[in-house]
Amino acid sequence: MSTILEFRTQDIRFPTSKSLDGSDAMNTDPDYSAAYLEIVTDARDGLTGHGFVFTIGRGNDIQVAAIQALESMLVGENVESVLYDMGTTWKRLVHDSQFRWLGPEKGVMHMAIGAVVNALWDLKAKRAGVPLWLLLARMTPEQLADLVDYRYISDLISREEAVELFSSQLSGRESRIEHLLAEGYPGYTTSPGWLGYDDAKLTRLCKQALADGFGQIKLKVGADLEDDKRRFRIAREVMGPNYPIAIDANQRWDVPQAIEWVNQLREFDPAWIEEPTSPDDVVGHATIAKAVAPIRVATGEHAASRVTFKQLMQLGGVQVVQIDAARVAGVNENIAILLMARKMGLPVCPHAGGVGLCEAVQHLSMFDYVALSGTMEGRMIEYVDHLHEHFASPVVMRNGRYQTPSKPGSSQEMLLRSRLDFEFPNGTEWRS
Repeated sequence: MSTILEFRTQDIRFPTSKSLDGSDAMNTDPDYSAAYLEIVTDARDGLTGHGFVFTIGRGNDIQVAAIQALESMLVGENVESVLYDMGTTWKRLVHDSQFRWLGPEKGVMHMAIGAVVNALWDLKAKRAGVPLWLLLARMTPEQLADLVDYRYISDLISREEAVELFSSQLSGRESRIEHLLAEGYPGYTTSPGWLGYDDAKLTRLCKQALADGFGQIKLKVGADLEDDKRRFRIAREVMGPNYPIAIDANQRWDVPQAIEWVNQLREFDPAWIEEPTSPDDVVGHATIAKAVAPIRVATGEHAASRVTFKQLMQLGGVQVVQIDAARVAGVNENIAILLMARKMGLPVCPHAGGVGLCEAVQHLSMFDYVALSGTMEGRMIEYVDHLHEHFASPVVMRNGRYQTPSKPGSSQEMLLRSRLDFEFPNGTEWRS
């Protein structure tokens, strides 16, 4: 028996705006940041749970404060009870009447709950001595189904259907685990595509993506149409006529503008258009999807909850589902989204790239492959080669594929030295 003692939180920021890493049409000067949480217990094993919310600089302190506000709900609680029934733990945090008023189920508070939930899953996996993807993949269909809150989504997916979907993949689980361990999971890279990069750097990084074995790249678009055409032309010349190149507008456009702009880029054969308009405009996404077909619409990294994902799927506003490990309320809600995507026959290609997001979301895709979708066809995880060296279990890429994590936990634990150096504003990197 052990008890949760405290939340240790930190405002951690990396000055990526210096090199314009992460720059796009809407986010011109991002400093990749993490509102970071470590959950400490009095257990003799000394294990702690780590989670975070990804931001791009200003406001990270507000996100840290939101995580701190949740501390009173768990400090003093029995660790084993909290971890045993993570479905009930999720509902307890999300359904709190006073915190819920700040959303409900969206925004800063909901994301803070995600950091707490993810940190608890990290601790649960460490205690089990396995990586998170494997812990989830070996749970029973009933256990997995009980992690999900079906309120607001029961018109698309029920608990009974969830059990059926998980049960349908039971027979091939172990063979898929073996395949995953041997081959890894496909990735694609956004590294060449940041808007702040000049043409020479774009060309060099496109060539590097080919050399590294990636099966797709992504370009940021939306600031200037003629500039987008020039950059797309350069990428197409390097990558060849049939190589998949996705584009990402990062919510830059109104609906009519999105339709016109994407159709102007049709000559370059985009693999998908990502976040063409406001993430809350479900009807707008559906309108765009019809007008630019067969170019697919990909979205989800800023979708506030499973409810938004449900509507996007129901109205045809998304053809490529992009979950994010740190946007909705953690592992449980992402499983709900994966279930809906599975029922609707939609591929899931997670958003990643920001600090720690590659490390975190790989577990969700690998779990999905083993226990739910049963396929990697048309699926890949975004990858950006930034800041992995700051993590205790960094992502390993080989020939364009994520290598399967083997260390216990969710891979979200950041090295203590990095946390001290990049803590804002008093870490050594910021003081200098």
